[in-house]
This record gives sequence, structure tokens and C-alpha cells, in this order.
Amino acid sequence: MKKLKVFLNGLLYENPTLVIFLGMCPALGTTGTIENAVYMSLCVLFVLFLSNVIISSIRKIVPNEVRIPVYIIIIATLVSIVDMLFHAYLPYDVYQSLGSFISLIVVNCIILGRAESFASKNKVSDSIIDALGYSAGFAMAIIVVAFFRELIGTGALSWAGHSLQIIPSEYAIKLFSTNSGAFITLGLVVAGYTAIMEAVKAKKAAKEKLAENK
Repeated sequence: MKKLKVFLNGLLYENPTLVIFLGMCPALGTTGTIENAVYMSLCVLFVLFLSNVIISSIRKIVPNEVRIPVYIIIIATLVSIVDMLFHAYLPYDVYQSLGSFISLIVVNCIILGRAESFASKNKVSDSIIDALGYSAGFAMAIIVVAFFRELIGTGALSWAGHSLQIIPSEYAIKLFSTNSGAFITLGLVVAGYTAIMEAVKAKKAAKEKLAENK
């Protein structure tokens, strides 16, 4: 039950993008297409998962005075590895669109925040679940944003050079393909997510109250 709670915190209740607003740069800059959002999600998963495992493993031997520099070195090393892998295997245009945002993961508040607040204080198994939950939460948020941005902005959904036209291009709203569209879409997704979570909380509270009255 504890591990499920840890996972759901990252996925839903403390969603890094939709609730506590961390990792805003990739959430805005890499959501022009679903393909970019998926690859950025994989990148964050790789770095967050391994950094949590490593930091949790060495938490008892790292002096408190140098823990932050040590965490940054670990994260920077992992980011360099994933950057080289993406450079080698991703299509050139996809890598180019992600390039600067991959490097920014070194100072991404999601990664460093989980290292400092969770992995450095908990055992490896719990840190793995925490990494999976926050990675899944981040992925869910930016893929949803990317879906609406690409669909509304171009009228199509694309992957690996293939495109499926869903809305006639003349009805596409080009604004959503721009930086301004990223802010608008993220704001709408956050509003929708907040409304859903509040409705779920209200329904749960109503059930609990009804149970008490019985």
C-alpha cells in the first residue's frame, strides 16, 4: 500500500507538471508534437530512474556538506549518456528539436527535487517507485499537452515522418503550434485536470459523509 501511495503521489496528487509546476521548460518547449513529447518523457524516465537508484544507494556514505554537488554530477553524467544515445539513434530533426532541452535536465527541478527530498532519505525500492510515479506523471502531462497542440495546431497527428490528417488543415488554429499556444494549452490542461481532481475529492468526501450518517 505504501508503494502504491508513493507511485500515485507522483502520477496524480503531486503531478510535477500539473500540480506543483516543475519541469516547465520541456513541458512548453517539447510539446509541439507527440513524438517529441514521448522522447522527452523517455529521457526524463532514464535520468530520474537511474539517479534515484544511485543516490538512494549511496545516501549513507555521501557527506551532507557535498550532497548537492554529488547529485548534480550524477545527474549530469546520466544526461550526457542519454544525450549521446539520442544523438546516435533518434532522427536528426527530432534530436535537433530536443537538443537544448535534454541538456537542461541537469538543472530540472523534478530530477534534483526527487534526489534531495526522496531518494536521499529512502531505500532503493521506494526510490524506484517514486521515480516511476513522477516520470509517469510528467509523461502523462506533456503527452496530453502535445496531443492537443499538434491536433489543434496542424489538424494532424504525426510519428516518424508519417502523418494522419484528422481535421482539415484549413480549420487548424496555427496559434497552438507557437510558444503562445503552448502556454494556452498547458493552462487549459491544468484547469481541466484540477477540475477533475476536485470533483473526485468531492465525490469521495460525499461517500465518506454518507457512510458516517449510516
